[in-house]
Amino acid sequence: MAVDTLEPGFDRSLIFERIRRRSLITLSVPLMILAYLVYTWMAFDVTGLLARSQPDRAAILATDSVAYKVHVTKNLRRGGLSVAIEGERTATYGEGESPDWVKIDGGDAVIDMGEGYLVEIAGKTMNFTVPDYGIIKVTATATGVETVLPTGEVPEWVKDDPRKFDARPTLDRRVQVTKTKIEVHNYFGGWENFWFTFNSPLHGMSVGELWALARSDERMDPEVSNASYILHEFLGNSDWQHGEVFIALLETVMMAVLGTLTAALVGLPLAFMAARNFTPSFLVRFGVRRLFDFLRGIDMLIWSLIFIRAFGLGPLTGALAIAFTDTGTLGKLFSEALENIDNKQVEGVRATGASQMQRYRFGVIPQILPVFVSQVLYYLESNTRSATVIGALGAGGIGLMLVETMRTSRDWENTSYIIILTIVVVIAMDQGSSWLRRKLIEGK
Repeated sequence: MAVDTLEPGFDRSLIFERIRRRSLITLSVPLMILAYLVYTWMAFDVTGLLARSQPDRAAILATDSVAYKVHVTKNLRRGGLSVAIEGERTATYGEGESPDWVKIDGGDAVIDMGEGYLVEIAGKTMNFTVPDYGIIKVTATATGVETVLPTGEVPEWVKDDPRKFDARPTLDRRVQVTKTKIEVHNYFGGWENFWFTFNSPLHGMSVGELWALARSDERMDPEVSNASYILHEFLGNSDWQHGEVFIALLETVMMAVLGTLTAALVGLPLAFMAARNFTPSFLVRFGVRRLFDFLRGIDMLIWSLIFIRAFGLGPLTGALAIAFTDTGTLGKLFSEALENIDNKQVEGVRATGASQMQRYRFGVIPQILPVFVSQVLYYLESNTRSATVIGALGAGGIGLMLVETMRTSRDWENTSYIIILTIVVVIAMDQGSSWLRRKLIEGK
């Protein structure tokens, strides 16, 4: 016989009602989350985005960011055959010069692309030997191209059009033929001409050769030392623009530092006016707090657009945008820190006969200093990243250079270079702020 453990008069239906309610909540929450995910999937048209995605294009851009290509081009209108890095005129091999994998005979050439891939150019005809597929023969005509493919199914990497033939059997090999030119692209890992331009006297020198040149008494330029000449050639690299990139990085850091320090210096006195235990007037506190809400309620990007229209392009607009937004944020944080201080320490300073400014200096500031330093250093690090985005809108700095390199597909290696430098600067700011925080707060 079961023993009833419930108290006399206890309503069993109440227990079942609670169990039913909890079960409904347990089931309804996952269903609501699922419904939300389904709605966002449909609202953002994720299916359409996936259908329109181009993973092959993404792979090509990723390859371009870590590799460079050498163009072997035969101009069928003017005649002549040229070999150039990235197709640049300033990086074109001179007459009679070419890489060892390109053999030129007048207007014809044999191009060994490695791993069995071979291109033979004779007149207006190109024979492309592809391992495990066969030989593709393409001839330029007055109206387009004529193509002869091996028998069998046409692979996806072949785009055979009467006006243009394009084949890319691998990511690092590509051939194109039109009625005006035959072009071969061969990719190599690394960044081309990173240290010095193709036509620089220092191009191709090893580290040992550069070190020996820097210590040599025989100057390449009588006006400057060899070390200065080497540095000038590196910073003046027209392809990579090292000098301009470093100046842009410095502008970005200065933008973040100026904006953050201005926000901290303006926000701290305003925080005293917004703190309840320092400002008895409700109207003053209410007005200052609403000012903080106004400043931080408008996003930093919106502020930057406003200042660009008001003051024009330049780093000053970015610094002002950071200062306005962070004045509201830091002022609110500082005011909350002031309201949470220990009044006993302030009363102890007051008991010594200190003035009001001395009470603030010795009774209040030491208590909020850890919060002040931590928040300012954190926002300084964060604003270094934000300054990059603001710069992309026209405020200058590294962000503007980043956008300029992204406008053309051939500059993705420059884009990678700028992104890496930006990450390095952010890491350096993080390490520097951590060290400074330990120095100021922990005394280590």
